[in-house]
Amino acid sequence: MLAHAQKLVYTLKELMPTSYQKDNLEAMLGLFLEAQGQHEPEHCQTKSPSALSRFLNINPWSTRDMIRTVRNHVVETVLKVFSECGKGRKPFLQVIIDLTTLEKRGKFKDFEDLISVYNGKRGLHLVVVYLVVANWRIPWSFRVWRGKGTLSPAQLGLKLVRRLPKSLTEHFQVMILADTAFGSVEFLHGIRKLKYHAITGVAINRKLIDGRVLRHLRKARRLGCFPRQTLHKQGQQVRLVGLKLTVTVCWY
Repeated sequence: MLAHAQKLVYTLKELMPTSYQKDNLEAMLGLFLEAQGQHEPEHCQTKSPSALSRFLNINPWSTRDMIRTVRNHVVETVLKVFSECGKGRKPFLQVIIDLTTLEKRGKFKDFEDLISVYNGKRGLHLVVVYLVVANWRIPWSFRVWRGKGTLSPAQLGLKLVRRLPKSLTEHFQVMILADTAFGSVEFLHGIRKLKYHAITGVAINRKLIDGRVLRHLRKARRLGCFPRQTLHKQGQQVRLVGLKLTVTVCWY
């Protein structure tokens, strides 16, 4: 793993247009790779906070080239791991989709169209995709949810899943892992159409086709208030209103 990381760091440094920016990038990466929880610029021992701020906000360098280089390196490394697995059943590629909020207070003129309120929190709401292979969890892509009247977090998540490179997904069994924010009918049908597996959270007030809601399944099991043949247990399949497929329900 160390050899892969060193190769990537050297490649990223070569993307910087000046030696000054190469030094700044090296200083920034050093803060994160120390993994001491002190990655803010003021903790850097080799560069001033103002120098790193200029590097991140003012100095011209290609963000797209950086992202493209990192992604190519990730795919190359993951496929190498796949090739070492040998023949047999395809290993799983877990794709975690998460909605993360970076809370913001005050006024940010440059971010006016990006900052919104979601679940009582004001800030940048990011739909983030992580790839999990073996013991590696790799940030892959993200989109900003821009508020009501725009694409929902579930729609953004589905878009990101559709854009996963085929060079990666065709070598693995893809398992989508997401919370309740991504349990919509459109999202589940979209994942099914891609022939991927999915484990998502579902609200307890989600309706079944027999008129009950998911909350009743647990109560029926605990209280015995339904005939034996209608009792539901962990891992049993049910039909939800609006879904064209049968799902397996579990809870904890």
